[in-house]
Amino acid sequence: MNVFIVHAHPEPRSFSSALCWTATEQLRALGHEVRVSDLYADGFDPVASAADFGARKNPDYLVYALEQRHGYEAGTLAEDIRGEVAKLLWCDLLILNFPVFWFAPPAMLKGWIDRVLISGLTYGGTRFYDRGGLVGKRAMVSLTLGGRPHMFGPDAIHGPLDDMLRPLLRGTLAYTGLTVLPPFVGWHVPYITEAERAQILVDYRRHLARLDTLAPLRFPSLDDFDAKLHPKAASHV
Repeated sequence: MNVFIVHAHPEPRSFSSALCWTATEQLRALGHEVRVSDLYADGFDPVASAADFGARKNPDYLVYALEQRHGYEAGTLAEDIRGEVAKLLWCDLLILNFPVFWFAPPAMLKGWIDRVLISGLTYGGTRFYDRGGLVGKRAMVSLTLGGRPHMFGPDAIHGPLDDMLRPLLRGTLAYTGLTVLPPFVGWHVPYITEAERAQILVDYRRHLARLDTLAPLRFPSLDDFDAKLHPKAASHV
């Protein structure tokens, strides 16, 4: 399959970077094609602005999502956006690789999402969840954080990890139609030993080798809602 890894860490020697390049090596060894966007190394501009568009549909007032649609249809999006969109359309599997900053992905990755998951192509109207523009493709996140596993859970100090990742897993990946695989987590990485970090990389290789056996996360289906998006049955609330 075709795999597109979007990597967002400012330090090329970081453990997050090690996860990125381990995935690249492992997936290629398994026979897959892999392309990587290393956002910091590439100097990707994360700021959504009027400069992202050539001839505007409305030059007097910027409605970013509407200009995305127009720019995509007219072929006037900024060159860096067009390049990332081409890789997104090429891939069968999208991997977002990043460290957790303040319970969220880095601003660099959020900027990539804002600029590349364009309206009209990946979502729009009622084209979301299982009717989103990226239906048929899969996605996964690989992340590093400083916390330990026992710090995340229903009664844990930080709450469930899924809650922390909800805006990304549900509000971004699932929303645009992607089938979302369980995330891979590198726990407590600033504080563990080199041997423990090496074991995480071994575990990640195993995780990648069994992607086809992983049960996707469950998200809403529009078939369970009426035309006004009310649940068809109370059991679906």
